[in-house]
Amino acid sequence: MINEIKKDAQTRMQKSLESLSHAFGQIRTGKAHPSILGSVMVPYYGSDTPISQVANITVKDSRTLQVVAFERNMLGAVDKAIQSAGLNLNPTNLGELLLISMPALTEETRKVFAKQARDAAEDARIAVRNIRRDALSQLKDLVKEKEISEDEERRAADDIQKLTDKAVADIETATKQKEADLMAV
Repeated sequence: MINEIKKDAQTRMQKSLESLSHAFGQIRTGKAHPSILGSVMVPYYGSDTPISQVANITVKDSRTLQVVAFERNMLGAVDKAIQSAGLNLNPTNLGELLLISMPALTEETRKVFAKQARDAAEDARIAVRNIRRDALSQLKDLVKEKEISEDEERRAADDIQKLTDKAVADIETATKQKEADLMAV
């Protein structure tokens, strides 16, 4: 029972780290990367569809993305979706494909993106602490039902705290790396 609680907490903390990694992928660093367009939704036959399901996104060079729609008539819709996604990107429509040049980041935009990264990291830390709280609550319930002893609860709580400390340290490492990427000129 205790091992299941610890395993569940560890799995959920890992998912929080993966979510943070995904959030960091959405924050551009001046380098072209397909994940920058991950949040773009394209109207496709009456419903909003992720851009990755209607177009192929590749890196042409370090500062340029190339977008090729699977259906040629969708290129205009993909173009509009990218422009209206709030990413400050302006695609160049070449008739068969879109080219997206990544604008150079100014000091001000670097600081804004670094703040976004810190905010995403704080959200991840909160999620990890909530997972710890849930796990400790489950352990207390087991003690109340007399399924485990208080000593077992204390040992398990220590293990869960170690998992939490490791997850928070991983979040800090990822955040420092992302900020370093953002601030590099």
